[in-house]
Amino acid sequence: MARPLYSKFILGYLIFGLLSVLTIATFSSGITRDYLIKDRANALYDEANDIAASCSLMYQGQHQDMDLFSTQLKNVSTYLHTETWVVNKSGVVIMDSKNGSRVHTTIPDFDPTATGNRSYTIGTYYKLFDQNVLSVSAPVTGNYTTYGYVLIHLPVSEIADSQSHILDILYMTCAIIFALSLVILVVFTITVYLPLRKIAAGANEYAAGNLNYRIKVNAHDEMGYLSNTLNYMSDELNKMEEYQRNFIANVSHDFRSPLTSIKGYLEAILDGTIPPEMYEKYLSRVISETERLHKLTESMLTLNSLDAKGFLSRTNFDINRVIKDTAASFEGTCDSRHIRFDLTFSDNIQMVYADMGKIQQVLYNLIDNAIKFSHDDSVIYIQASSKYEKIFVSVKDTGIGIPRDSIKKIWDRFYKTDLSRGKDKRGTGLGLSIVKEIIQAHGENIDVISTEGVGTEFIFSLPSSTSLEKFLDDRHILTFPYDLLQSPFLRGSLL
Repeated sequence: MARPLYSKFILGYLIFGLLSVLTIATFSSGITRDYLIKDRANALYDEANDIAASCSLMYQGQHQDMDLFSTQLKNVSTYLHTETWVVNKSGVVIMDSKNGSRVHTTIPDFDPTATGNRSYTIGTYYKLFDQNVLSVSAPVTGNYTTYGYVLIHLPVSEIADSQSHILDILYMTCAIIFALSLVILVVFTITVYLPLRKIAAGANEYAAGNLNYRIKVNAHDEMGYLSNTLNYMSDELNKMEEYQRNFIANVSHDFRSPLTSIKGYLEAILDGTIPPEMYEKYLSRVISETERLHKLTESMLTLNSLDAKGFLSRTNFDINRVIKDTAASFEGTCDSRHIRFDLTFSDNIQMVYADMGKIQQVLYNLIDNAIKFSHDDSVIYIQASSKYEKIFVSVKDTGIGIPRDSIKKIWDRFYKTDLSRGKDKRGTGLGLSIVKEIIQAHGENIDVISTEGVGTEFIFSLPSSTSLEKFLDDRHILTFPYDLLQSPFLRGSLL
């Protein structure tokens, strides 16, 4: 089993505390001891030089009160917790700070130069002490002659006591830092670990299929943002799951209906229920239902391609020409119902940068809808105008309109209003979904304005192109012919 993150953090915290103590006990202890020894040695050496300077006055013929000097020697030694000797060149103690207890004592093998480059020694000083002492020496000179030495001895135990006091302070500081880091650990637990556990629990619930689970992390930081994001993701997955269920149900229904009709007609022909003279009629219905299935399949394939990214093939083209060509393809349908088109353009040529094939499909679906829900002997208005570096295209009819409660739903896949069911029995309910997907894929918007019983207007935008001159040079033309406007069902004008 993998070690939890929190356990790793606690382990790291404990290791940090242990390493801090070991560092202070080893490195800090040695560094502190060396520092104290050198510091005390320098201080004692300066004091020894001062005492040696006072002794030198005697050898320079100046009067020196020995009693006063001895008292001063005792006071200094008491203050410094040291033992001070004045010795001659032979190593015989002639004065000390301990009431003369060391006077006439001879230092065996006395060699003041044995310290080398160091100003101090550590040891029992020729075995004269029963403990280690820090010893410094300063020469007593006069008239370029060395008469003796001043020796000062400090018990190493005094340095050890100072070292212990400093280490106690370091240990106390370390304990305070450790306690403060414990506060940080508690804050980390509350602000990071516990929310992270809730998020992990939520992720496990989502993985198990429980998309209704809510991660309750009320924080205004990255953890709160992450929990809100995951909650939003679960909501979207729920919606997607519901959409998939509805999608499958709608597809099943829309495929089942024509398939049932086709099967029924063919079985009736095979078993003789339909007489031979009626074959043509019912085979035409079979073909019609087959075309309906084909249309549904094509629409679903289109939506599937729109769901994938990078499907657009953008070029520069004249939206006016595309509008006229698309409207002209409905001439046969419009003639039978006496429906006409009124085309209005703000300029002769209006270049856009978009996927021409997809925009043709958008126009076809919108015009097809307008024709289906328009009254006979009516006019459909199509307008293209330039504004704010965009081209706005409007398709407006004067038909039955869309109920107010259905306007927001018309973009849903397979959705049909109650009014459309009677008018558009062959429709798939995917046309407007395809339109919106294409326009949004271009990074543009489409809006609808509709009043029931008055009519409907769809307006969408496209990015305008700035390469008009190149386009005209490539086509070797200056203006587009308006021959299509000669058709009785197409009437055009410029704004």
